[in-house]
Amino acid sequence: MELTARQTELADAALAIIAREGLPALSFRAVAAEAECSVGSVQKAFASKDRMLAAAFARLRDTAAPIPSGEPGRPDLRTWLVELLVGILPLDDPRRAAQRQGDAFAQHALVDPDVASAIAESDARIRSLLASLVDRARSEGEVPRHVDPDATAWAVLALAQGAAAQLLYAPEADAPVRDRLDHAVAALLR
Repeated sequence: MELTARQTELADAALAIIAREGLPALSFRAVAAEAECSVGSVQKAFASKDRMLAAAFARLRDTAAPIPSGEPGRPDLRTWLVELLVGILPLDDPRRAAQRQGDAFAQHALVDPDVASAIAESDARIRSLLASLVDRARSEGEVPRHVDPDATAWAVLALAQGAAAQLLYAPEADAPVRDRLDHAVAALLR
C-alpha cells in the first residue's frame, strides 16, 4: 500500500494509540489528537476507519521486522535466523509496542477479513523467503537434505510468534533468549 507523507504520519499516530491503549481506542478523533491536527484532516487522508487501519497495518509490517544486515541467510542460515528472531522479538520497549500492535491486528483479523487477508499475505511472504533460504542452505550442504524447507519456514514463524507472546507477559533479557533461540533453530535445521 502506497501512502502519502501525511497518511504515513497519521498511520504512525494510529500505531502509537494502538500500542498504548489497544485497537478499541482508535478513532479519527484520537488520531487527530495524537497527530495534533483536525479531525477533518484525518478524514481527508482516510475515507474510512478501515482505510486508516489498513494504512496502520502497512506501516507496522514495513517497520516492525527489520531484516539483519547483509545477505539473507549469511554468514550461515542458523546465525542469520537467530539474529532475525532476536531483532523482532519484544525484548525492549519499542519492540514490545510493535508486538502489542501486531497482536491487536491479529485480534481484529478475527472479525475483519481484509485484515486477516493482509496478515496471511504477510506471513506467506515471510514463509516463502525462509523456505527459499532453507532450500539454498540444503543445496549448499549447510543443512541436511531431509530438512523440509516449507515445514521449517512454518516452524520458524511459529517459534517467533510463540516466543513473542511469552516475552510480552514474562519479559527476559536478550542473552538467555538468544541462547534458547540458537538451540531451537539448530534443532529445526538438523
